Amino acid sequence: MHLAPAQLVAHLKSGLRSLYTLHGDEPLLIEEAMDALRAAARTAGYTERTVHTVMGARFDWSGVLAAGSSLSLFAERQVVELRIPTGKPGKEGSAALQHLAESAAANPDVLTLVVLPGLDRATRSSAWFTALEGHGVMLQVEPVPRSALPAWIAERMARQGQRVAAGEPGQRTLQFFADRVEGNLLAAHQEIQKLALLYPAGELSLEQVESAVLNVARYDVFKLSEAVLAGQPSRVQRMLDGLKAEGEAEVLVHYTLSEDIRALKRVKDALAAGRPLPMALRDNRVWGVKERLFERVLPRLAEARLAELLQAAHRVDGIVKGLKQPDWPQDPWQALHRLAQMLCLLCVPQAGQPAPARAR
Repeated sequence: MHLAPAQLVAHLKSGLRSLYTLHGDEPLLIEEAMDALRAAARTAGYTERTVHTVMGARFDWSGVLAAGSSLSLFAERQVVELRIPTGKPGKEGSAALQHLAESAAANPDVLTLVVLPGLDRATRSSAWFTALEGHGVMLQVEPVPRSALPAWIAERMARQGQRVAAGEPGQRTLQFFADRVEGNLLAAHQEIQKLALLYPAGELSLEQVESAVLNVARYDVFKLSEAVLAGQPSRVQRMLDGLKAEGEAEVLVHYTLSEDIRALKRVKDALAAGRPLPMALRDNRVWGVKERLFERVLPRLAEARLAELLQAAHRVDGIVKGLKQPDWPQDPWQALHRLAQMLCLLCVPQAGQPAPARAR
């Protein structure tokens, strides 16, 4: 059984299953789901809890298997939490997880909770993950996409009796809030809680939110890439400033931008050679959010513009490595700003064309 985190509370009202697996890279949402499971377990009489964290190849899996197959002498029911931070249980762990999954239903007095990070497709196809999936409840915890962040903030504010103004003024407030906390959901949660401490229940103004909410946004180069291809110049500017402030390496930012430009060129060349677009994208390992962005952008990119972008990426490569380039800023971050905006402005949705969903 697969559940979204939002479905968990309703699911728990109908009773607990013996095995739950949670995987994802959003710590706040993972822990909130775990809190809900623990609360339901306490209500159902699970009075003992053990936690096992898999660290390294020498982890003793026998303790986990023993906990999952026997009852405590001091409690009728127990919760066994198994955390695998790397998502790699190893050969011995793979066999143990398969045994644990297959035996879970036979012992309803033990509730097993397995916590994993975000996993790639190959890992989700492994025998141990398939066993967990087939014998229990699977929760995949996805990050909140930037496009959904304002609504997420509004819903969390509503839980504590607060709201923003209706219409456009309220949307501006939520967008400001989202810009301040993008990429850092745990800090976003804390900033929302801070509003409850500072202001009474009711409507909050933009001025109140501006004075209270800190800039705790966190960015990564992969989200920058998606923002560039989505044609969001203001967001790209903000993300580059944030990456610089966080000490990100200029060479990594340049590699990400130039790799997108090279991928666009390779796919464009494949299309010119008669290759169908889906196959050209797959051949160049373009999928997910980027696949949709490439599909929108490619028809508008002329060969001459792609050649200009490739030449610009080559120049910025030299600047990042300390070489001077005529007619270009000599500061690496200024050059990266210019390169990113060159591509971004070509990707801005045209009039009458729906804007793409904000990159996740």
